Amino acid sequence: MSEGQGSSGNVIAAICSFFIPGLGQLVQGRVFKALIMFVLAAVLWIIWLGWIIHLWSIVDAAMFRRRY
Repeated sequence: MSEGQGSSGNVIAAICSFFIPGLGQLVQGRVFKALIMFVLAAVLWIIWLGWIIHLWSIVDAAMFRRRY
């Protein structure tokens, strides 16, 4: 199976993002996206909306499809 949606790499990335928003994107090598996810989640957790970014981070890591 090629790397992409549903691959074991994406499952691991989604699990990483479950614990720390943006960590899954970092594992996938998407540093800029990881930084955005982490900062947005941190800022929004202050007003109790960080869970939105946290969930988005998990789903984004799980659904990522590398373009060659």
